[in-house]
Amino acid sequence: MTATLHGIKACDTMKKARDWLDGAGVAYAFHDYKVAGIDRATLERWAGQVGWELLLNRAGTTFRKLPDADKAGLDQTKAISLMLTQPSMIKRPVLDVDGALTVGFKPDTYARVFGQI
Repeated sequence: MTATLHGIKACDTMKKARDWLDGAGVAYAFHDYKVAGIDRATLERWAGQVGWELLLNRAGTTFRKLPDADKAGLDQTKAISLMLTQPSMIKRPVLDVDGALTVGFKPDTYARVFGQI
């Protein structure tokens, strides 16, 4: 099983996810998309799997500070462009386990993903 945790290092939710994975003894790679970036193909693949609506973090400060014109008429293409420009608009964490995605962090969900329930 190959696990990659995608997100931003300084995020509180990311810290909870990393702490859970470490505590459960799960080996994983960490990809900080604010530092290392993210490409359009990856975001398009993710959007195809889970939907762009789930990936776009509308609750975050970065999204809320956008001009209304940037928020209007959102569709997948526009949302992906926003996330490419401002990676902090990607909801986090995104956990990729052998190609299956889990967006956000909930301990019970992670326990199910890793067969601990």
